[in-house]
Amino acid sequence: MSAQNHLKFFIDGAWVDPVVPATLDVINPSTEEAYTAISVGSSADVDRAVAAARRAFDTFSVTPKAERLALLKRILDVYNERFEDIAEAVSLEMGAPKSFALDSQAWAGRAHLESTIAAFEEMAFFETLGRTTVLREPIGVCALITPWNWPLNQIVCKVAPAIAAGCTVVLKPSEIAPISGIVFAEVMQAAGIPAGVFNLINGTGPDVGQVMAGHKDVDMVSFTGSTRAGIIVAKSAADTVKRVAQELGGKSANILLPDVDFQTAVSKGVRGCFSNTGQSCDAPTRMLVPADRHDEALAIARAAAESLRTGDPRDPATDLGPVVSQLQFDKIQRLIQAGIDEGATLVTGGTGRPEHLNRGYYIRPTIFGHVTPNMTIAREEIFGPVLSILSYDNVDEAVAMANDTVYGLAAYVQSADIEQARAVAKRMRAGSVYINYPDWDTFAPFGGYKQSGNGREYAGWGIHDFLEIKGVVGWG
Repeated sequence: MSAQNHLKFFIDGAWVDPVVPATLDVINPSTEEAYTAISVGSSADVDRAVAAARRAFDTFSVTPKAERLALLKRILDVYNERFEDIAEAVSLEMGAPKSFALDSQAWAGRAHLESTIAAFEEMAFFETLGRTTVLREPIGVCALITPWNWPLNQIVCKVAPAIAAGCTVVLKPSEIAPISGIVFAEVMQAAGIPAGVFNLINGTGPDVGQVMAGHKDVDMVSFTGSTRAGIIVAKSAADTVKRVAQELGGKSANILLPDVDFQTAVSKGVRGCFSNTGQSCDAPTRMLVPADRHDEALAIARAAAESLRTGDPRDPATDLGPVVSQLQFDKIQRLIQAGIDEGATLVTGGTGRPEHLNRGYYIRPTIFGHVTPNMTIAREEIFGPVLSILSYDNVDEAVAMANDTVYGLAAYVQSADIEQARAVAKRMRAGSVYINYPDWDTFAPFGGYKQSGNGREYAGWGIHDFLEIKGVVGWG
């Protein structure tokens, strides 16, 4: 994996230097040391990239569907050729264990390309309803702002549907985990993306992201990140009344109904919460269990947590790597201490690093029991390997507790009775509900209720978000 483009941006089909030279170190979270640096942009770089995308839109927006489909298939082919490089980038910038970087992180980008291609092949952009014809047309120039926790997942599930729709894009990956985005831009170039259709700028949220969101020549912003940052993006976009699609924070509940196999359901719930070292917006971070089985759940959860090995991402035995940054490490430490101070039962884990590690942003896998709904750890998004276990007396109380949050991204229900599980799922105020730990489905709509955002991503749902609807009355 070459570093030749780390200090450049990809604009109008070429790798270029920033208008104003400025760099930022990229930290390997397993060592706390810089392993490379990137250039960070300014409003002048945004202007240049948006202008390129605007010029390209006139031509690209009217390309035949078959041409855009062929382009996406070439992108998939090159992505697969660079698969190892993509995984290596994610492992270095995020501290993801190498097997997880390959099998989950890099795989997610491949899966989204495949599902977007399949949905695009079946999608109609022209429909006649009586004397009216409905046209689905690309919305225009799109600013795409993506996070560090699932970099390829979020880059591809925005870029691929935007291209399918006929839009042109400017992408700003997270400056914390930017190298996988640079590799992806190299994939786009090698696949023959027309000049200006895909552009990449690195930089900070205030200096690049907000400028993109407020730019007068940007027609749509698609943002994934924290709710706090999403509010800033929406406010920046409001003056030009552009479309804003947001996938934001979460505090997802996992209801274990009384009839479920607790050994399986609790163990899988712990692993689901701790996947990606707990750095997933839809992680099942609140486990709701019947009050008379609370202690049983704690024992199972403790065993599950203590079976996971935290350590060097290069070690094949590692299950959990570090969290991404000093900022995240400090935040998680503060929230674990808040759980202790507010009286939750510390079942395993706690503050500080695991005993065998003396550097790196490593968190002790932590389980809290006897958590009450008003505690900080039951309400704030922690974004680390920390699980809160709460009790309920009946199903109505469980549903009310699950919905008692400003978030609504995901929810989970476990039951031996599928009809009961479905009934509970229908009552959950969340954009996605998962019954009995199903396999991930990249064709399912993904997005949130309430302060978890708006719009839906993945496959055909994502393509629709990048389309305008035009009704032509009297067409036929």
